[in-house]
Amino acid sequence: MSEILRLFDQPVDRTKSNSTKWLKYQGKDVLPMWVADSDFRVPDAITHALHQHVDHGVFGYGSVPASLSELIVERMAALYNWQIKPEWIVYLPGLVCGLNLAVRACTEQHQAVVSPKPVYPKFFSAAKYASRPLAYSPVTLQQGRWLLNLAATEIPTDSKLLLFCNPLNPGGTVYTRQELEALHSFAKKHDLYVCSDEIHCDLLLNENARHIPFASLDDDAAQRSITLIAPSKTFNIAGLGASMAIIPSFELRRRFNRTRAGIVPEVNVLAYTAAEAAYRDCQPWLDNQLHYLRQHRDRLMTAINSMPGLTLHPIEATYLAWIDASGLPVANPHAFFEAAGVGFSSGADFGHSGFVRMNFGCTSQTLELALSRMKNAIESIG
Repeated sequence: MSEILRLFDQPVDRTKSNSTKWLKYQGKDVLPMWVADSDFRVPDAITHALHQHVDHGVFGYGSVPASLSELIVERMAALYNWQIKPEWIVYLPGLVCGLNLAVRACTEQHQAVVSPKPVYPKFFSAAKYASRPLAYSPVTLQQGRWLLNLAATEIPTDSKLLLFCNPLNPGGTVYTRQELEALHSFAKKHDLYVCSDEIHCDLLLNENARHIPFASLDDDAAQRSITLIAPSKTFNIAGLGASMAIIPSFELRRRFNRTRAGIVPEVNVLAYTAAEAAYRDCQPWLDNQLHYLRQHRDRLMTAINSMPGLTLHPIEATYLAWIDASGLPVANPHAFFEAAGVGFSSGADFGHSGFVRMNFGCTSQTLELALSRMKNAIESIG
């Protein structure tokens, strides 16, 4: 293992750092492997940039650094062959508010929102908080990959927005161009806007996988799209709060900004600093993180699928394992594993109670301890 990879294996004590992830089980012998932030120390370049800003000693109002927008434009072109313009980028203090703003900007009170299911729970709540009707597009296993089942999707007459997640959370699917084109045809047929959550686009575990932004398909896809991205998952800076909505349509962007006005605050200056350092200087760190996560993914595939009652299908992206626990003779898999000392996300929150979601963005020591506890728990009911 290289010296850099050893850094990912060094435990960081997060129990006294006001970590939501670790506070959940404070005082209990339960490994927190639920919410999607990793336990890895951020790249030195980010820490250095933040120190420079802190040492300056003044934290007044800030504005969007033009250099950050230029980095994002360059990144989208270099990594995803997507040519965007700086004025398309709307900066947000988090991706979840982007989902909520998209629902309000794209729909009227009576118009339905279509969401994948199972999916990240904030998709469901975005429609609920806006009092919009919510319909579901089932995510089903198709040749070993979790995909939207468009043929089984019933669209209410007044539907106007399709929420989409690529790479998929949970499930880890990276959609191919053909699959995205089918989604685009579906959106055109039903005249839907598409809000595409692409926050995990940098965390590709299959070395031959390629992330394709939905909006990059053609001009029609671009004009009906809101693409949500962030450096937060990639570089473990979610607590700083810097996200971006990329909206090519002038009219849709105007409605989006009008909806946020006076309600959603601007991004704070330290978040801008961290985001710029991440996108400018941290690709080598990301390359090493991906190598480390691939090792974890491979270990999980072997270990989980050897445990009676559990199934894990291939994970193409993210550090989140969507584990089918429906074969266990237990009523509540989440509660079962929590009692065994492993705290997963409950599949019920995502729309499927027979599953649990496991965050494997952790040290190998934590991963091995979790697998040991899972194995012992299953053997105890065997």
